[in-house]
Amino acid sequence: MSEAAAEQPVVPGPGVHLPTAFGDFTATAWTDTRTGVEHMTLTAPGTENSGPLAEGAPLVRLHSECLTGDVFGSYRCDCGEQLEQAMELIAVHGGTIVYLRGQEGRGIGLANKLRAYALQEAGADTVEANEQLGLPVDARDYQAAADILHQLGLHRIRLLTNNPAKQDWMRRFGVDVEAMVPSEVPIRAENERYLQTKRDRMDHHLTLLRTKPVQQS
Repeated sequence: MSEAAAEQPVVPGPGVHLPTAFGDFTATAWTDTRTGVEHMTLTAPGTENSGPLAEGAPLVRLHSECLTGDVFGSYRCDCGEQLEQAMELIAVHGGTIVYLRGQEGRGIGLANKLRAYALQEAGADTVEANEQLGLPVDARDYQAAADILHQLGLHRIRLLTNNPAKQDWMRRFGVDVEAMVPSEVPIRAENERYLQTKRDRMDHHLTLLRTKPVQQS
C-alpha cells in the first residue's frame, strides 16, 4: 500500500447536487483504496455544521447495498423501505447516508444471497441458510464507513439503525454514537419470518413485531 493510501484509506470524488423525490442531497463517491470498492454518501445541506439538528448529533444511516430491495422493491427484506425512510428523515433533519457497496446479502454477494433465498424457500431461516452454504452469517465490515464519517467531520452521530452491531463497529473505529435511532418499517407477510430471525438470532431491536399487525402486500 502506498503512503498516500495508508494516510487516506477512502478517497472522495467531487460532491455533486442530487435532487431526489425525498429532497436535495450532496452525493459523493468514495473509493476504498484497500479493496477498490466504491461507496457513496448522500449528505443533507448544512450537515457539517449540524444543520437543523438542534436536538443532537447528525443522523447517519449506514446502508448496505441490496439490489433486490433498493432497486427492485423486494418485500423479502426491509432494506428498500429503510433506505427510503432514511432519505426522508435525513432530508428533513440533516445528516448523511453512507451507501456501502459490496455488502449485498450481509456481505456474501448477490449470487449467494439468491442461493440463500432458495434454501429459505425450503424451510431454512436467514441465519441457517448462510450456515448451510458454509458462509458467515454476517460478513460485513464497517471500517470504510467509519473512515468516510471521519473525513466528513462526523465524529459524533446518531445512528439510524436497529442493529446494535453497527453501533459497536462505529465505536471500535472511533466514531462516538450518541444514540441509536430506530429504523423500523412496515412488517409484511413476505418478510415477517426474516425480521423475527433478525430480532431473535441477531439481536436487532424490532419492537413493531410485537405491537403492529402484519401488513398485507
